[in-house]
Amino acid sequence: MENEFQDICDVCPEKLPNYETKIKSFFEEHLHTDEEIRYCLEGSGYFDVRDQNDQWIRIALKKGGMIVLPAGMYHRFTLDTDNYIKAMRLFVGDPVWTPYNRPHDHLPARKEFLAKLLKSEGENQAVEGF
Repeated sequence: MENEFQDICDVCPEKLPNYETKIKSFFEEHLHTDEEIRYCLEGSGYFDVRDQNDQWIRIALKKGGMIVLPAGMYHRFTLDTDNYIKAMRLFVGDPVWTPYNRPHDHLPARKEFLAKLLKSEGENQAVEGF
């Protein structure tokens, strides 16, 4: 069984070193080569992802909520007007923190994500046409 890893991250001006720089980097559209799993312990914020037409979809995350972003999915994060979130970051295996700002379509994680998305869309169309 792979090692599991978790930590707690407070995102607010008082608790996050280099807050301004980090919050700007979170809002840059990026992907990770590993799945991103966040569980909100306190506060709230937004994850933005893109739909099939490359339009933004905003997902609100608040206390008790969890989001799982597949490896290779472009996204960004920002706080809401409360300017605070405390989140548990969960990983399988060693944590990989590296964000790859768009475009990084050549990465294997991005290619795998797109292949799974296309396969899923094809299966849904087959069911709809049945």
